[in-house]
Amino acid sequence: MSFDPYEFDRGMAPAGQMESIDQYTAKTFLWMVLGLMVTFGVALACWLTNTVLYIWNFQLVILVATLILSFTMASRIEKMSVGTAKAMFIAFSVLFGLTMSIYLLIFELPSLILVFLATAVYFAALAAYGHFTRTDLSGLRTILFSGLIFLIVFGVLSMFIPWLAALDRIACIVGIAVFLGYVAYDTQKIKAYYSYYAGYPDMLEKASIFSALQLYLDFLNLFLYLLRFLGKRRD
Repeated sequence: MSFDPYEFDRGMAPAGQMESIDQYTAKTFLWMVLGLMVTFGVALACWLTNTVLYIWNFQLVILVATLILSFTMASRIEKMSVGTAKAMFIAFSVLFGLTMSIYLLIFELPSLILVFLATAVYFAALAAYGHFTRTDLSGLRTILFSGLIFLIVFGVLSMFIPWLAALDRIACIVGIAVFLGYVAYDTQKIKAYYSYYAGYPDMLEKASIFSALQLYLDFLNLFLYLLRFLGKRRD
């Protein structure tokens, strides 16, 4: 999922007091946290009410709907209103929560909690690095994207080539490294969006939602790869 600020239609710059970079960054992370709360809240509710048993039969439908929604946000966010962008982000979080509820059936709850805490620690460390480092991380883009393509291709091939399952732990290590890198990279991009769209509140707001979506996906993908690598499955 990509979003080039130099292809973004900034429109007219209204007068007004612009929020600080710290306020803007904090707001972006708050949106990300809200998305995660919605996702895990929906997952827990589905598990406690046994709705997850029905979701299991509609995994493909939910997956397709989630992919369509994420693609729409990535490709059309510059055209939609701020309210629509926010609503789609929440809807995406709800849909992902339906998928996440399935993992509550597969893995033991204490294991899920421990992996979640580990993910939060790793995420916070790399986000802090991305925010405070003076090193330009844009050079990581090609490497990270190449790693992402590898993970997608491996995931597709493993569905048709059974012996690839033996290499799953290696794929998990690659996935963990890739999304740790994306956390730092996407966090640093928040500053780039802020600088480029300074004075354009609507555009800044939508860029903030988009950044929150990227960080949300970074967190969840990191969580899922750590879970596959460290999680304890139910008997």
